[in-house]
Amino acid sequence: MYQNKMEVIFESKSENEAFARVVAAAFVARLDPTLEEIADIKTAVSEAVTNAIIHGYNNQPNHKIYMSCQIEDRSIEISIKDEGVGIPDIEKAKEPMYTTKPELERSGMGFIFMEVFMDSLDIISQVDVGTNIIMKKTLTSGMTEVGE
Repeated sequence: MYQNKMEVIFESKSENEAFARVVAAAFVARLDPTLEEIADIKTAVSEAVTNAIIHGYNNQPNHKIYMSCQIEDRSIEISIKDEGVGIPDIEKAKEPMYTTKPELERSGMGFIFMEVFMDSLDIISQVDVGTNIIMKKTLTSGMTEVGE
């Protein structure tokens, strides 16, 4: 059983969305995922980080986003957490095309993309406390860690 974990903290700036994508992809690369699996993970991370920046922190920089990734066997668990405004109605927020920021031309598809590209999605949120998005994906490619 292969286990590994990492945590990073970065500011709520839009340019850090790309950083988070690369970090997650690099972390899981040792398991030799397919290009499709890497793209799925990067897309889901991008959506979660973007939601934290735009919705959690209302596009205000100088707040913290906490990302952790954990590998166990062939599965990765990714957590993206903010300490922002929180989500008052998670079920409503998960509806396709629903957005609290229509003036920013948001598509309202972030949670849908996370659900489609990952095997599971858990949303833990409390108003005025923040949101934690926990996503899991089991990789189907390869059987051993690269480099062994």
